[in-house]
Amino acid sequence: MGSLASLLVSFVTGEAGTIAKQVRGAAIAYGLALLGALVGMCFLVLAAYLWAARRFGSIEAALGFGIGFVVLAGVIVTSYRLMEKKRARRRARRRKSDFSALALAAGVAALPELLRSKRGLGALLGPLAALFAFAVYRENFPPKPEDPAGGSGDSKPD
Repeated sequence: MGSLASLLVSFVTGEAGTIAKQVRGAAIAYGLALLGALVGMCFLVLAAYLWAARRFGSIEAALGFGIGFVVLAGVIVTSYRLMEKKRARRRARRRKSDFSALALAAGVAALPELLRSKRGLGALLGPLAALFAFAVYRENFPPKPEDPAGGSGDSKPD
């Protein structure tokens, strides 16, 4: 059972590493967006100050920089959100694969113990026999095609 425990620990730590990467990526993206928004707000405040102080001159440049940084922050957040959906699908596929590997490893680890006892051997042969019987049944009695009218197919038309 030691190998199964080490497999479980590696599965959990792998999942923790994935979550840590996700949190770090989100922190970097939102941090950059916050920095862009703060710089944009500084330029907007500077533009308002210059406008109030002079009414003409370098106001257009300050407004342009302010709006530019705010737009930059929006682009960063939007692109992160779009990429996050793709990463979420990739993580779900990986989690499913990891779970399948864990189930397979648990089955392989339990196999020697099941083969040692008569009850364990019966526990293995019972489902295999049922699977074989089901395969024979499906071979000899294929499923009926669906009724295009939406009925059950059991009743005859009037």
